[in-house]
Amino acid sequence: RILNLHLKRLYNRKLSFTHIVAYTLVQAVKKMPNMNNSFAVLDDKPHLVKKPYINLGLAVDIERKDGTRSLIVPNIKKAGKMNFKQFCDAYDELINKTKTGKIEPQDFQNSTITLTNPGGIGTVSSTPRLMTGQGCIIAVGAIDYPAEFKAMHQTALASLGVGKVMNITSTYDHRVIQGAESGEFLKYFDELLLGYDNYYEKLFEDFEIPQRPVTWHTDTTSTPNGTNQSNSEIEKQAIILQLINMYRVRGHLIANLNPLSSKAAYHQELDPATYGFTIWDYDRRFITGNLAGMATGTLREILDALHQTYCEMIGVEYMHIQNPEEKSWLQSKMEPIRNLPEYSQEMKKRIMEKLIIAEGFEHFLHTRFVGHKRFSLEGSETLIPVMDQLLNKAADDGVEEIFLGMAHRGRLNVLSNIIGKEYEKIFSEFEEDINPDAPQGTGDVKYHLGANGQYETIEGKKINVSIASNPSHLEWVNPVVEGVVRAKQTRSNDTERSKIIPILIHGDAAFAGQGVVAETLNLSQLKGYRTGGTIHIIINNQIGFTTPPEDARSSPYATDVAKMVQAPIFHVNGDDPEASIWVTELAFEYRQKFKKDVVIDLFGYRRHGHNEGDDPVYTQPLMYRKIKEHPSVKQIYQNKLIIEKIFTEKEINKLDDKIYSTLDKALKDSKKTKVSFRPDRPWAISKEEYQKKSASEFSHLNLTELNEIVKGLTRFPDNFTLNPKLKKQIEKRKEFFTGNARIDWAFGEALAFGSLLIEKIPVRLSGQDSARGTFSQRHLILTDINDGTEIIPHNSIRDEQAFLEPLDSLLSEAAVLGFEFGYSVADPKTLVM
Repeated sequence: RILNLHLKRLYNRKLSFTHIVAYTLVQAVKKMPNMNNSFAVLDDKPHLVKKPYINLGLAVDIERKDGTRSLIVPNIKKAGKMNFKQFCDAYDELINKTKTGKIEPQDFQNSTITLTNPGGIGTVSSTPRLMTGQGCIIAVGAIDYPAEFKAMHQTALASLGVGKVMNITSTYDHRVIQGAESGEFLKYFDELLLGYDNYYEKLFEDFEIPQRPVTWHTDTTSTPNGTNQSNSEIEKQAIILQLINMYRVRGHLIANLNPLSSKAAYHQELDPATYGFTIWDYDRRFITGNLAGMATGTLREILDALHQTYCEMIGVEYMHIQNPEEKSWLQSKMEPIRNLPEYSQEMKKRIMEKLIIAEGFEHFLHTRFVGHKRFSLEGSETLIPVMDQLLNKAADDGVEEIFLGMAHRGRLNVLSNIIGKEYEKIFSEFEEDINPDAPQGTGDVKYHLGANGQYETIEGKKINVSIASNPSHLEWVNPVVEGVVRAKQTRSNDTERSKIIPILIHGDAAFAGQGVVAETLNLSQLKGYRTGGTIHIIINNQIGFTTPPEDARSSPYATDVAKMVQAPIFHVNGDDPEASIWVTELAFEYRQKFKKDVVIDLFGYRRHGHNEGDDPVYTQPLMYRKIKEHPSVKQIYQNKLIIEKIFTEKEINKLDDKIYSTLDKALKDSKKTKVSFRPDRPWAISKEEYQKKSASEFSHLNLTELNEIVKGLTRFPDNFTLNPKLKKQIEKRKEFFTGNARIDWAFGEALAFGSLLIEKIPVRLSGQDSARGTFSQRHLILTDINDGTEIIPHNSIRDEQAFLEPLDSLLSEAAVLGFEFGYSVADPKTLVM
């Protein structure tokens, strides 16, 4: 069952139990080679024939067109030299040849031992006929309940611990094989089928299944259901909910996340045996608490649902979230479909096309600009279909703009294939063919540049998408992006923070290592800095230049810092584009619903060194040996779609040629004209607004305006009770009307702010203790001493004016500075301090 779930998902393939029985027979023969011997008469003398190879004969029932049947016995040559995967491939090939009439004479020659399966047509037990030239033939019967239990209800059988059985019989040549040998052989054969000596673990390894098989144990339930329940039954029913909860909490720890490893992970808290369950409990029913829409389910069904949801190519961390609504919402999205969405052929084709474009772009640069630094996306190309789906979802939900921040890994691919920067411009930057007479004509390195564009979705909708410049300071762009987005949201009156969305793309080592990441996360729910949630995408290539994860962080994941703001974290194997697309959809929907940060941890690898001139084999020889042998995600996905008959190999090649031709033409065109370097500015206001001059050409205020400002600053609601200590300070300011007031620094600052506000110029003052002032001098926000009501006098000077935002920030060394810088760059018509 576990094998077939894995094989169906990856290869659309299925194995029968006969595959396992046949391979196990070969392993038993290897252990007891005498079963491979045969008797022969040579020169009228009896001989014992010992064969150095195992050619396993398979009895295959063939039904002719006229309804008659025949039995043929071709063999798998040198079966003892194969691992389980190789054996299954050879088995399927041989059966296919018999079914299609392509079997050849040599396929029947030199069989050494035979397996026949009359159980396939319902026979419970049989005595097979020994074939000439062989010493043994094995027959297996139907897998079914013993005759005396066949009429019982499934629930009763499970309660009693009655399982299905299979009879194994052998006919052997007593002249060369002793009865005790045959008995020992069948005993060992049986032990292997029961999973002794980690047998099934070895089979799973051969198919690279990152999961542990179920093992055989004695039943621990002593009393059948329907009689008085035993304590063990009651305990198991109570503890099943604990097991379900632990999969939700810890399931990610055994998920298949690393494209470079299929090693099965184990965690004690996820092992049913830890809770007292055995193989006999797998068909017993338990109350599930509505897991995956099931009110009750067998342990087998429960574990299937849990493993598929939380331990396949997606691992989810969300149980650290304190809000029950968020956890319930995530469960309702993931568990009913088990994190295994079914996508249409059209969607799969689009994913494939985006992978072709992403890989084709990188390969083209690699061959045409040899040795140039470009910080390739190879190994994480799934980012491009992920971004494509994110933009499609956003546009469908009415989002008007996506604003991106990212470091240099994969940036050129994002610039060209997501932002829409022309290939010609990128190629000119590689050639350094830039017009030096243009403003800032010397430019910047190509993987630092910002840009903006419009992205067209599947439905033909257009969404604005921009990326901030980032001069190789990795995560320092994070707060800048948040500031830009907040300015855009403020100016566009996006109070719901659903029209303009920030997305930050990180490297794994930098996300875990740089303090500005934690500082920026800490801004996410503060009223003066929130942007309605950021979607974080980690390009997790599992290395930081030459530093492995175990030397780069003290936590299991690069994303653990995001737990500080209770963000859900979706870990996903980047070699599975459909799983990656699904978590992208979940992340977007979560952000829009709860207005919180969310993280996608896209596991991949870095096919080249830190840059294209670096040799990573010095420090990571084993890792790069694996990478060299590992197919690209495009190759993996195209093989899957070819098996599913969605694409042919010819169609894939045609798409490859198309992107190559497009890139080649763009390279030729780029040599014809010089490109001007134009620094991009992320505007929150229109250019007309920016160019608008002040209503007054003078910088001074008249007395009437000053009086209006002072009046506004000293006027409070009737039911507002001011702190007595402040009353005196406010009364002194009223002396301004009589001409006797002394204007100290704080009063002068307050008047200056007011003068801008009445000219409709917003003021944003941000930092620790900004509102009150460190020395209790400013008091931009006043608090009622009776009920705690807060007022900002600056914001009620006149009916039509701009507003003052006095913001007490977190105690941050960097993020607030970056945020306000981003805000000021986007909105130069606001005074930002």
